[in-house]
Amino acid sequence: MSANKIAIFLCDLTGVMAAPWVEAGYEVILVDPQHPAGVHRDGLITRVGHIIDHPEAWRVLRAAISTGRVAFVAGFPPCTDLAVSGARWFEAKRKADPAVQFKAMHVVWQCQIIGELSGAPWFAENPVSQISSLWRKPDHTFSPEHFTGFCPNDNYTKKTCLWTGGGFSMPEQFKDMSLGPPDDRIHKCPPSAERANIRSATPEGFAKAVFLANSPRQFSSEQAA
Repeated sequence: MSANKIAIFLCDLTGVMAAPWVEAGYEVILVDPQHPAGVHRDGLITRVGHIIDHPEAWRVLRAAISTGRVAFVAGFPPCTDLAVSGARWFEAKRKADPAVQFKAMHVVWQCQIIGELSGAPWFAENPVSQISSLWRKPDHTFSPEHFTGFCPNDNYTKKTCLWTGGGFSMPEQFKDMSLGPPDDRIHKCPPSAERANIRSATPEGFAKAVFLANSPRQFSSEQAA
């Protein structure tokens, strides 16, 4: 690795959250089992196609953390077995596998551990979920329409929770007040093979706001005017 600062994104397929960091010259590491298997470097981006606790993923993460150059960590653990929107299926899932939610929480705690080990600001993200009762209440909540000043296409509702640490700075809301009421496209997303990825995709406006609030250059909504 070069001497650039590093940002780590766990359970991240799209790389939307990483984009502002790449544009600013950070090296980024994206870990998600939906990436091609193995470790693949493309410019500033390293994609790790494994679950977080795969030995190869830990090798890459340990090497990055050992440099002391990790500036930020974000985790997006799967919400399928945790989100309260799927509560009607919890009983059947527990009958099939009594440890199903423990396994889901294991990924959440891996995100926390990696964030804490890095010494950098970090968050783990999920919709309203069982994490609040199985671990602790979230530190912050937001909805995509709160940051439409950065991306007008994010004018939709989706209450999202953040569990944070390492001095994470929650960005100020920055709305485009010229837009109409936000829509509910997430709830109306039709069934498909990609439905889970579509519903869990990171809003671009939030990604930019988090970067500006947590990178060395600090930012407030007044500066965007």
